[in-house]
Amino acid sequence: MKTSNGNTSVMDMFQKGKVVKVCAPMVRYSKLAFRSLVRKYNCDICFTPMIVAADFMRSVKARDSEFTTSERDRPLIVQFAAHDAQTLGDAACVVAPFSDGVDLNCGCPQRWAMSAGYGACLINKPELVKEMVRTVKNQVDNPNYTASIKIRIHKDLRQTVDLCQKAESAGVSWITVHGRTAEERHQPVHYDAIKTIKDSVAIPVIANGDIKYLRDVESTHQLTGVDGVMAARGLLANPAMFAGYEDTPLECIWDWVDISIEHGTPFTCFHHHLIYMLERVSSQPERKVFNSLSSTSAVMDYLQNTYGTVQDMAA
Repeated sequence: MKTSNGNTSVMDMFQKGKVVKVCAPMVRYSKLAFRSLVRKYNCDICFTPMIVAADFMRSVKARDSEFTTSERDRPLIVQFAAHDAQTLGDAACVVAPFSDGVDLNCGCPQRWAMSAGYGACLINKPELVKEMVRTVKNQVDNPNYTASIKIRIHKDLRQTVDLCQKAESAGVSWITVHGRTAEERHQPVHYDAIKTIKDSVAIPVIANGDIKYLRDVESTHQLTGVDGVMAARGLLANPAMFAGYEDTPLECIWDWVDISIEHGTPFTCFHHHLIYMLERVSSQPERKVFNSLSSTSAVMDYLQNTYGTVQDMAA
């Protein structure tokens, strides 16, 4: 679905009875090559990694290194970290011709982000979030361009509901809810909190947290009534998860090799993704050997010798 002409909107994907499947913003990982891979396996919407809007606006070098896309890389949401409305609005105007929406990060719990006024500290500044959403909607000259937010929850859920309703009043397109507080890391996701938020607004809500298999998509939808689900680590471990595969299929591994070569993906990134993909399907000794490989050709030889090619499976 191409939406750069302004005639169609990514909002059209949120239809009754359909659960929209989303690839999360992941620092270093949700770049163009990986987005191209998950799109082959039923991922509906992809996010870029989080980009600091002020750096993005200050430097051409930052713009070129942080934001790469292609005609087929759609629908695409660009996620920004920002703490003032004008900078976010300016950044949105720069990426708008090449994307379908921007998302404001209000969920990153890392200390550096929060001390700089970014990420999860914004859930305590609903008026500022309102202003930032409104500025994006006013400045981007495309009525179908979306402005969304990704949040974590408060210990007192009334504050989260208030934030979401204020963002809705400012025209936010949808809200992604990571069902944990800023202090929580691997604790269970608070599905009841996500449901409460979904019930308190009329706009689409996407659930995030612990989506590891396709069955988790359906169970999360049943538990919360959300309109979509977003996966991060689940997709790193298995980019074909949304297509119903329990573990990364061999075809997907070789697709990643092809895409990486086509995109000129740096070896470290190429290798790291494969380490994630092979983790559940390989033994400890195999992982030790694989993790120590240091060139693309060595990786390809290893994959061929250990798993074979897709053609071998068909034979």
